[in-house]
Amino acid sequence: MSKRSCEVSWKAFLREENLPHQWCPGCGYGVILKSMLFAFEKEGLAPKDVVVVTGIGCWGKADDYLYTNTVHVTHGRALPVATGIKVANPSLKVVALMGDGDSATIGGNHLIHSSRRNIDVTAIVANNLNYGMTGGQYSCTTPLYSRTSTSWYGDPEPALDICRVVEAAGASFAARTTVYHVAMIEKYISMAVSHEGFSLVEVISPCPTYFGRYNKVGSAPAMLNWLKENAVPVERASKLSDEERKETFVTGIFADKKGQSFLSRYGEIQSRARRELERE
Repeated sequence: MSKRSCEVSWKAFLREENLPHQWCPGCGYGVILKSMLFAFEKEGLAPKDVVVVTGIGCWGKADDYLYTNTVHVTHGRALPVATGIKVANPSLKVVALMGDGDSATIGGNHLIHSSRRNIDVTAIVANNLNYGMTGGQYSCTTPLYSRTSTSWYGDPEPALDICRVVEAAGASFAARTTVYHVAMIEKYISMAVSHEGFSLVEVISPCPTYFGRYNKVGSAPAMLNWLKENAVPVERASKLSDEERKETFVTGIFADKKGQSFLSRYGEIQSRARRELERE
């Protein structure tokens, strides 16, 4: 029997009394939220066993709709708080919900060190390609030359590849998809929450209010079609030239490996310390 058929329903995690949600029409964050709850159900989790840590930003509002333990923290600080919670109570499933600004622009240093430690935390990064909540400024993931409220004639900075960064820093699971590819969101989040070590799922969900309007991508349905046309599986992307990859979103699994987690290493050190103290 599958976990989904015998465990807590995804609806047990959702604060339906707070619906409809506050996100803009055409925003994909509702899609990510529901996919995440489906993944929680699939993995047999219960609300009391999950801690969701959110930062500042549009995706940081997700905790308003959750019946789990939740902590809402300052901008860029979701991962250090999530780390502290996991170390204090390893039995909890700790999930950090962050946007591209929260996770990698302001919180980039914490992202690198969470990956390096391989801490048992799952990061779900909703990448809307700009600072959507505060007026559409460019972030570290805004595509090069894109128009934003702070780069009206084009963003001069090349975009940071979040999945490649965490893979290089030591994360043992990293995957990327888009809000067009709904089934993959649930699949990757399910894989991430069941993974031992630091796991990250990045979901591309362009902001229709700012990024889409400023860059003339079109309506929300047109933006979904834009994602469909420009998403390239990681296996195929490796065969493309740099020029061919320039306008694409590379999707798929970037890292999925078994590596000793922070808690495992920390447990070994604790045992070593006890043995040495006993000998004294």
